[in-house]
Amino acid sequence: MGGVEDDEPASKRMKLSSEELRRLSNGSTIKETVAGSPGDLMARPLQSEGGEEVVGSKGVIKKVEFVRIIAKALYSLGYIKSGAHLEEESGIPLHSSVVNVFMRQILEGNWDESVVTLRNIGLTDEKTIKSASFLILEQKFLELLDEEKVMDALKTLRTEISPLSVNNSRVRELSSYIVSPSFCSVWSPKQDTLRARSRSKLLEELQKLLPPTIMIPEGRLEHLVEQALVLQRDACIFHNSLDKEMSLYTDHQCGRDQIPSQALQILQAHTDEVWFLKFSHNGKYLASSSNDQSAIIWEVYETGVSLKHKLSGHQKALSSVSWSPDDHQLLTCGAEEVIRRWDVCSGECLHVYEKTGFGMVSCGWSPDGTWIFSGLNDKSICMWELDGKELECWKGQRTLKISDLEITADGKQIISMCRETEILLLDREAKVERFIEEDQPITSFSLSRDSRFLLVNLLNQEIHLWNIEGDLKLVSKYRGHKRTRFIIRSCFGGLDEAFIASGSEDSLVYIWHRGTGELIESLPGHSGAVNCVSWNPANPHMLASASDDRTIRIWGLNTLCTSAKQKEPHSNGIHYCNGGT
Repeated sequence: MGGVEDDEPASKRMKLSSEELRRLSNGSTIKETVAGSPGDLMARPLQSEGGEEVVGSKGVIKKVEFVRIIAKALYSLGYIKSGAHLEEESGIPLHSSVVNVFMRQILEGNWDESVVTLRNIGLTDEKTIKSASFLILEQKFLELLDEEKVMDALKTLRTEISPLSVNNSRVRELSSYIVSPSFCSVWSPKQDTLRARSRSKLLEELQKLLPPTIMIPEGRLEHLVEQALVLQRDACIFHNSLDKEMSLYTDHQCGRDQIPSQALQILQAHTDEVWFLKFSHNGKYLASSSNDQSAIIWEVYETGVSLKHKLSGHQKALSSVSWSPDDHQLLTCGAEEVIRRWDVCSGECLHVYEKTGFGMVSCGWSPDGTWIFSGLNDKSICMWELDGKELECWKGQRTLKISDLEITADGKQIISMCRETEILLLDREAKVERFIEEDQPITSFSLSRDSRFLLVNLLNQEIHLWNIEGDLKLVSKYRGHKRTRFIIRSCFGGLDEAFIASGSEDSLVYIWHRGTGELIESLPGHSGAVNCVSWNPANPHMLASASDDRTIRIWGLNTLCTSAKQKEPHSNGIHYCNGGT
């Protein structure tokens, strides 16, 4: 438009005096600005109550600190000229002149002078001074040894390092470097380059030790920005995707479209009520069990879920299933009957676990996959080898006829309902028992992936979240679902297990935000009680629900609904497997 060409450097477009630049930075133009103009209001630093200049609308960011942190970031990014220009233009130095001298002395290896300068940079804590002096003199000692000046190194150790009375164990270690013939050179071939790098490392260690007002910590600006992004993410109750880009340009906020709330597929292979279902650890399979005395292994694809094997052989309804740690095998438990172990690939029954005169009520795997655990209807818990040999049995009031069974990731704790209102946490190695006690009868529970939390369903239509790491602590409560007659199960799920999902007797699937306890979705679709839910651990956008209406619903994102309809999922052709042995 007739102005200066765009490719001409900005500094050549207009030459101003430093005074004019200062006036511009305060919102003025070269000509006298109109009082109260928008530019004047927006750019001029405010005065805080303490008299310091502040920036930002809240008046909490001190200008000097802000500029110094930006300068530090520029230098760290390699923008040396820009950092120096910011210091010069703002009149705010990154470091005091004394600190600059100190840093130069460290990098040049002027150890004695740097120890003297250390006391002049504004430190008041004698312990910090001694600790910093120790690091400096340790570097001096090591470099003297590397130069084969053993007597000088010994003198430094005796007369300079030892009198500090700091880190005596390290002093003994340094002493061994002198007497030990196996002492390894601190540097080697490219000595000067590596020495410089080592001195830079020393400077970083000193930076961590000294107060941030003297030397700003490395990566401080990045830390502040990351902290802000994480806080925004944690405050976003719908955050449920690794692919969701977080930008510095706008505040982060996800929408409900990140929650699986659209029924993408309805699985109808069971002929009676579906009581239990669970995704495999790798998210590639889904197993379901039913009142029709069968279990089904479903294969999970990008385009849908397909029946892989229908497992037959039980003589009673199936109460639960459990995946092996490697997802190659599956346990199915009949209601007060037997436990069967199946090969996931072939659908073959590998073993039947039973105990004469007793029925199995629950099942689970050891973390290494070498043993299985079972609850029995005589209220005991047994541990078995894969070939069926009973290894150990914990008798007494250990479990109930209707109970879940979980084993923590370290294999140490067995978790089971031992009484109507109590959950047993049995440390099988330490022989220690702990108990979660509730005021209401417990109907089911679920263990978090990291084994730190337990989700407990109660008769009074509440779900309680317990922290079981260390002292047992009730963390949160979730309400809204309906439960009056049946066993209703809930689960952790979503990205970082940030959500809680539950079935309900009103035919809905309920989803809460785990941290806030806020109910964020109630999903209609089933025509009978929803008995169990499972969230795919490998796909935060996939949820499955099992119902008395004999179906399983696969829930996904609304945005996937159209594409899912366009692509036909894999065939649901039934593959029957005989579980006889």
